[in-house]
Amino acid sequence: MGDALTDFLSTRGVHSRPLRALLAALASTPVPFDDLVRASAQPRRTVEELLAACGAEVVSASGTWRSAESAAHRFLELAEPPPAREAAAAIASYVADVPTARRALDHVQADAATALRRAEWLDETYWLDGAHLVCVGDHDLTALAACTLRPGLRATVVDVDESLLSYVDSVARERGLDIRCLHADFRFGLPPLVVGSADLVFTDPPYTPEGMRLFLSRGVEALSSLDGRLLVAYGYSARNPALGLKTQREVLDLGLVFEAVLPHFNRYHGAQAVGSASDLYVLQPTSRSPRLAEAGIGIYTHGPQSLEAGGTAPEAVAELLRLTGEGATQLGPGWSEPIRSGTAVAIDLMGDPGPWLARTLVAGPSARVGALVPNNHPDITNAAGQQALKSLVAGKYDIAFHRSLADGKHAVVLATPVTTTPGEPTPVRRTLLDLAHGKLANVWREALIRATPGLTKREAKARVEAAAPDLGDLEVRLIDLPLHRLRAVLDASG
Repeated sequence: MGDALTDFLSTRGVHSRPLRALLAALASTPVPFDDLVRASAQPRRTVEELLAACGAEVVSASGTWRSAESAAHRFLELAEPPPAREAAAAIASYVADVPTARRALDHVQADAATALRRAEWLDETYWLDGAHLVCVGDHDLTALAACTLRPGLRATVVDVDESLLSYVDSVARERGLDIRCLHADFRFGLPPLVVGSADLVFTDPPYTPEGMRLFLSRGVEALSSLDGRLLVAYGYSARNPALGLKTQREVLDLGLVFEAVLPHFNRYHGAQAVGSASDLYVLQPTSRSPRLAEAGIGIYTHGPQSLEAGGTAPEAVAELLRLTGEGATQLGPGWSEPIRSGTAVAIDLMGDPGPWLARTLVAGPSARVGALVPNNHPDITNAAGQQALKSLVAGKYDIAFHRSLADGKHAVVLATPVTTTPGEPTPVRRTLLDLAHGKLANVWREALIRATPGLTKREAKARVEAAAPDLGDLEVRLIDLPLHRLRAVLDASG
């Protein structure tokens, strides 16, 4: 607990910046009360609460207010955080080296000036020191830009693109930035660690009404309270205002209030149909928003997951069921919860943009799994990809590849559980894969205890912490880690 003033500012969180600016004004000259309200754009009652929290540190005379002489220096310190590091050159280098945009995920790269402008606007509008920013998708590197400009900010990037997560993770570690990277396909949910954690959410969703609704729904889930804000990049062609209207209705249907619209705030390399630009929406949730945050499935404008993509060919599904075996339970994609089955499960992954197959096998049951994927899926098109997939689930499944099925556009990956020796301890790696939805620290500790007779909980905990590639990963589910971090954990487990 601090004093009344610091406690009051703390309760205002990211919205304390205009009140902190008032402290700077009070430290320099007497200010009429009306001017305090007008300068801060805060309700009269809020300004009165600020002055009350200042107590004897402010004095009033003839309708004006100023700081006590002894408090002026402290007011200035509370008003401005330490200077941020030089950011423009660093942010330009991040954008220059970002992984190639993926058309199937509606990636269109924002330019470096936009990344810097987003970071500066966030820093000028909100009090970022100690705040948590969640980026629902982040190919534009908003988290790297904002944390570089304001190192006291903590950020979490949640994305489906493994190459992007690896890149952001690498740069953040190199720069010493407090950024956590987690994997998710938003159609299947958010990592539990992210739900209810954010002060601010930033997203640049697919420019379809369905994409807007899905990404905003996940953003609402990520906010820690109704005091949070969602910052959204969205653009539509002036030649097609009906699309803009339809998309903005999705915003309103989520119970979100338009607090501001900054026109043409974001600029892109591409997206010429919308003038290579988009607006920045500042959205405030209402009490109705959490209840209304329900998502759809088809969200993209291109690729196998797009709104126009058709269903799976019946002959391909027949081949999936035949190869998986008699009695197989037929499922669609998804791994947010453990996949449970009896003897076999057949999963249609024809809409896989790339990462679904590996996640499905990590999440899979101790039963035979057949996964139907495109014949050109990156994990199966060459020996290197096939070996990488096999090594990921080594000890849990033996993998076989059946390619060029039906019309030649389909393949089935068949995963058969590895049989463990009765009476022998289950290898730690196998337990981590079998319990990928548990908190990693707990699962790893218990796996060590089961595999090592006489090992105490304290000793096991110490071994886990010594072996873990990153202690922060221990608070996360294995299934939510980016693939490069997931592999590092499995390799470290022995």
